[in-house]
Amino acid sequence: MCQADSEVFASFAHAQVTITNEIYRFLGEPPVFLFCPTEYCGSLCSPSVSKSPYLQTVGEDLLPNITVIWTGSKVISRKLSLDCLAELESVLQRPPLIWDNLHANDYDTRRLFLGPFKGRDPQLKSHLRGLLLNPNCEFEANYIPLHTLGTWYRAEKDYVKDEESEYCPDRALTAALHDWMEELNQPLQAGRQSTRADHRASVSSSRSKTPDRSNCPSTFRATPAVAKLPVFPLNSSSPPSSPPMGKAEREGREGERKRSQQPSQQLPGSKSGAPVGGGRAQRAQGRSVCGGKGSLSEAQVRLLVGLHYLPHEHGPSAQKLLQDLTWLKTNCHLVGANSKKGQPEKVDEWRGRASRFLSLCEDIAQLHGSVVGGANRAVLYDLYPYVWDLRNTALVAKAFICWLDGRVLSDSSSLGSWRNCFHWCGKTTGADMLGVDSEPWVFKGGVSGDVQMLLPVGSSAELFTHPPPLFPTSRIYNIRPYHSKDKVELYRMVRQLHQRTQGGHESTMAHPDVIGDRCLGPCLALSPEYSFILEDELGICGCVLGILDVRSFAKRCQASWIPAMRDKYPPKGNSTHSNTQDLVRLMEEDQGEYPDSLIYHFPSQLRLDALPELVDVSVSRTLLTSLLTALKANGSQGVFCEVQPTDHQRLEFLTKLGFLEILRGEARSREGVVLGRLL
Repeated sequence: MCQADSEVFASFAHAQVTITNEIYRFLGEPPVFLFCPTEYCGSLCSPSVSKSPYLQTVGEDLLPNITVIWTGSKVISRKLSLDCLAELESVLQRPPLIWDNLHANDYDTRRLFLGPFKGRDPQLKSHLRGLLLNPNCEFEANYIPLHTLGTWYRAEKDYVKDEESEYCPDRALTAALHDWMEELNQPLQAGRQSTRADHRASVSSSRSKTPDRSNCPSTFRATPAVAKLPVFPLNSSSPPSSPPMGKAEREGREGERKRSQQPSQQLPGSKSGAPVGGGRAQRAQGRSVCGGKGSLSEAQVRLLVGLHYLPHEHGPSAQKLLQDLTWLKTNCHLVGANSKKGQPEKVDEWRGRASRFLSLCEDIAQLHGSVVGGANRAVLYDLYPYVWDLRNTALVAKAFICWLDGRVLSDSSSLGSWRNCFHWCGKTTGADMLGVDSEPWVFKGGVSGDVQMLLPVGSSAELFTHPPPLFPTSRIYNIRPYHSKDKVELYRMVRQLHQRTQGGHESTMAHPDVIGDRCLGPCLALSPEYSFILEDELGICGCVLGILDVRSFAKRCQASWIPAMRDKYPPKGNSTHSNTQDLVRLMEEDQGEYPDSLIYHFPSQLRLDALPELVDVSVSRTLLTSLLTALKANGSQGVFCEVQPTDHQRLEFLTKLGFLEILRGEARSREGVVLGRLL
């Protein structure tokens, strides 16, 4: 307090109480008048609740009809007990009013709480002047919290000492889910405007609370203006992309794809009937598109609630996800590239749990599509940022588990930095590992953050936290390691991209593989374990290629790949087109030397490609993150990418992912910008 106030008031508590009493009297002593003390929870009391001079002053001097707000032992209390309330009541000389922050999510932009009202004994009501539930910021996310709060209130009111009459959070959740299902499938627009003429009158969708987040780093709330979808050519020497294809060009492209009849292939752990290879038309027959058809099933809603449960506790589906990921990561040596044979039962156990984990990740992807395709648009716009965030994190985790089988170097000493850190079993949240009774905001991100921290690059927040797309899409994406059967489709994809950006050349007709051989061939032939495929319902729509050790890779290219290309494209008088010979020459130049200072800190390299019709640009970031995860797992300490100075879209994209400019004009023998980031 200032000196003038110190001369009038004995303490800060005395000043607050005096002013509060005067306002209360001035207003005519209204029947409901709330006072929020500075020490509004047990953790803020000094030295304790019973011995706090501040609370003692409030209890003694505050007028008895003024109600004191209390949040429990913490700002966000896991439990509220009768004993703690009795202690507080004796100090305040009145029952408190509970301001319950159990479902408040304004402190973490990646968390949503759809779980039941829990950890509060129904008998508390007789020891309170009231209870206020501080809900999720998103209006539509509060159906279950409010529904189960009502069940809790009625259970205390009609309390009988038998098991059926006692409040059970699980039973209350089941009842709330049953009623919410009807609400979820109502055709409501954002703002809860019904599209049905006979539906109930529209109600205000004003949030129960709208805290100012302008000073907080928001993951979702700030959505950038609509921008042109970026195209990332596989090689930095390629020019910037042309505008997206017109209708006729798309139809011609799809016609070419439909003529492709590649056999599909099944990933270990993938659901039956979900092919991952072949043409896009073939893929369309293998998987359904959510695009607004159907409604959310009860199983999907239970999955949604389990993944976004409570601040101190994960739901069953989140527990299963984290437990399996932790176990698979810890025991990946069983299926490593250089693992010792002789434990077939352990290998089968690993692959069985991997199959279960991949299936759950696919369910999360399907949930994302169903939320976007559902009839209730009000629910979509409130829940979408959280479902989208978890979908992307699950895509990376799924790709990582698929990649571990047969590709991770299980004897690498560098693995200790990521494989042996975060060993929680997934039953509790990350914050609980830092303290028995920590506040939930100590470790942010919820289940998405916990999955993220179990990945080798989990500490790089810029790879995982970005705003969702302005226009949600129900398209289902999958990221997986490359298989040899993908080569034909990848070559076709990069050839079409080359034709759109540079114009068709006669050489591509005479030698259809020459573009693919230059842009993709070396990595697919010599470094296939660091190649990842992006696919949707129609097939392959993107890829990212990586090189773990650039020095070693360049030597192998000179020894085997370049001679093979000279044999494949020999000059035979005038029969070989000059453009083809130029590309063969560029293949040789591509394997030039990088400065030792660059390779020392950034021994790995990546190349990224995404087709222009990719709707959700964030999937490109997720695809890149999958590769960085694999490189980090096998010991890479840094990665670089070469970009043309005129490729502003790609420069901006990589910069947002933590890449910094390392070299300009010094990369090999041609102009280019080298961006790098440590892992």
